[in-house]
Amino acid sequence: MDALLCIAGLGSALIAGVFFAFSVCVMRALAAQPPAHGIAVMQSINTVILNRWFLVPFVGLAPLAVMLAVAASWRWGEPGAPFVVAGGLLYAIGSFGVTMRCNVPRNQALAAVSAHSDEGARLWSGYIDVWTRWNHVRTVASLLAAAAFISALMH
Repeated sequence: MDALLCIAGLGSALIAGVFFAFSVCVMRALAAQPPAHGIAVMQSINTVILNRWFLVPFVGLAPLAVMLAVAASWRWGEPGAPFVVAGGLLYAIGSFGVTMRCNVPRNQALAAVSAHSDEGARLWSGYIDVWTRWNHVRTVASLLAAAAFISALMH
């Protein structure tokens, strides 16, 4: 169990770092660009990020987090169990769930427009702020999940 908690903690921290970089650097840089350029770059990022180096830890952590949370809920009285449950829920819902429900649909809508179209410019005007707000949520959730998994190891 400790090895799985280490994987979950480190993986959650890794994903938090990716999301953090988007919140504090990438999205700010894109917002400073003309809409057509920002749209084109974000469309490219959304394609390039779908690779094994990102998807394996990001997607793989979701079932691991749920499995750890369920197993810990069966052993609620053991030291660290509440931290494991919290970490599992934070990652599964706050990171993976928010991504699938909030960020991915926006990415799909952006992929469907031409970067140089009026429709693209209208979509982009609200995209950056809303996408980034949800990204802040998943950044914090992933970081808190990492802290919870690490805390469970310490108990």
